[in-house]
Amino acid sequence: MADQTATVAELRELVADFVAERQWQGYHDPKNLAMSIAIEAAELMEHFQWVKSDELPALLADDKRRAGVRDEVADILCYVLALANVLELDLAAALRDKMTKNAAKYPADQFRGRYFKPAE
Repeated sequence: MADQTATVAELRELVADFVAERQWQGYHDPKNLAMSIAIEAAELMEHFQWVKSDELPALLADDKRRAGVRDEVADILCYVLALANVLELDLAAALRDKMTKNAAKYPADQFRGRYFKPAE
């Protein structure tokens, strides 16, 4: 399974099967899954805590440290997919709709190469 060939549906099924085999559905409510996403995101941030921006290439070139980052990203994705399963969200549609909103909020001709808080 690789990004070029896997579908979102296949990834969701992989997670759903894992949860079902362990009978964890009772633990996988929206609150617990949202909390798990935040916890795993914090664990991802720990890999970069106190690392200066110019030190990032060396950090990411270290196979052991890169593997730790990879695992945390996978944990986050797993919980996002589990939450989408529980809430019956169409992730592709949600992402497309959000990117449309973002494009309207941050027009490329105004935000190319820079960022500022847009007026509400």
